Amino acid sequence: MHGMDGFYADPAVQKRLTEFMGGDSLESATAVYITSSDGRQYDQRFLYLPSELNALLEQGYDVCRSLADQDSLLLHLDIEYVNFDSPADVYLDPARTFELQEPVVRIIETLLLRWGIRPLHIVTGQGHHFVWRVRKSDPLAAKLTLLGPAPELTNICHDRVPAFLQGRITQEMQQAFGGIALLLEYMAHCIKAEAAGQVEIPVEITAVNVGPSHEGKREMISIDISEYGDPLQTRMVRMPFSNYHKPGFKNITDDLGLHGSCPALRAIPLYEMDYKGALEIRKGDDEVRELARRACVRIPDQTEGTRVLFHEYEASRLRTFHEYFYSTLHDPPERWADTYHKAPLTLFPPCVRDIVVQPNDRLLKPAGMQLVTRTLMAHGWHPRHIAGFIRSIFENPGHGWGISWQDYEAGTRADFYVRVFSGLYSTGLDRLVDFNCVSTLEKGFCMHPPDAGACLEPLRDKLLTQQRL
Repeated sequence: MHGMDGFYADPAVQKRLTEFMGGDSLESATAVYITSSDGRQYDQRFLYLPSELNALLEQGYDVCRSLADQDSLLLHLDIEYVNFDSPADVYLDPARTFELQEPVVRIIETLLLRWGIRPLHIVTGQGHHFVWRVRKSDPLAAKLTLLGPAPELTNICHDRVPAFLQGRITQEMQQAFGGIALLLEYMAHCIKAEAAGQVEIPVEITAVNVGPSHEGKREMISIDISEYGDPLQTRMVRMPFSNYHKPGFKNITDDLGLHGSCPALRAIPLYEMDYKGALEIRKGDDEVRELARRACVRIPDQTEGTRVLFHEYEASRLRTFHEYFYSTLHDPPERWADTYHKAPLTLFPPCVRDIVVQPNDRLLKPAGMQLVTRTLMAHGWHPRHIAGFIRSIFENPGHGWGISWQDYEAGTRADFYVRVFSGLYSTGLDRLVDFNCVSTLEKGFCMHPPDAGACLEPLRDKLLTQQRL
């Protein structure tokens, strides 16, 4: 324990961390790997076996565990407050930003009760995590695996799994992760539908840019399922009773008046308290250590409730759309010069053309992909080919992407976001109220003068006509 600070050296804290990794000891933990995530992208060099936990604790890092697990399929739902103008607001005024999330939390709790799912509920720096698991030995695990896109329909290259994880993350696990993604997308639809008219600020799937609220802030609540847009080996979940260093690494400590020092926060379970109590407890070492002595954080087995959710999804309009989405493939890369690369720029209004021609980094943002998706849907493109078109841009190294597509998989990322945005439209949940020039300008995605004319409205009208048919 040499060099470990007092908080991480506490036996109760270490026991809780071990529990969350799926074991009674470090050696028996079922998490495939652990890592530190704040301040860095996924990096194979910073992955550790659970038995090496102390190497992270001695550095005082935040600690995350892999979503990949040897014995279970993990399901993770994340909601958080996002402010595009002042990211520090969630730390400057947590009472307000967490109060804004409360209606969404109540909706989630009501839905989970309907399905019979009782997850572990964790409060983080920006919002809430809900985590539960399905036993791999149960037939539902096989059904979730079959639900996922078949290997020939995905763009995941399984030989890119690092040697460290070879044999620990299998093709079957990757496909099950894809099945869980469809299930969580359905859950996100249910949350968004219930939230309409009940929440003061927009509630969106992923952190898609929004216009200003009545207070003039471009703020929203994100149902953040974006982790399901990347390969399983790259995704992890923050561990309760871990340090929370994100404000420091996001370079917003000056906004907090802390001049480079990060506020001392911990991720903690919501146990025998409301969010107001959690906001107070998470700031104090003594209080968090005391909570660790009485709050178990073993990820609960909720196989039976998830089975109810699964059957509801199977009968949904979204499931029908997902089958349509995967009914075709991307054009293969050797054909792109004659297909996607020949898409005429006249298809795109000026704001969208800017994104396509100079995509770094606006096409990486959900709102950029949403604009491209809506535009090409209006022109009759199949959504899977819209994803293929975006993938072809992502895989062009000439754009100088600051992301390793060798790790994150351009096709998988494009499929996820196009599927989400086209699925919202196809099920009628997206009424395109923000698909107009004023909203696009407010979001920061239009660089043209206000008198340039209404470029998006004809496309919106065409989509609304198609939606009514």
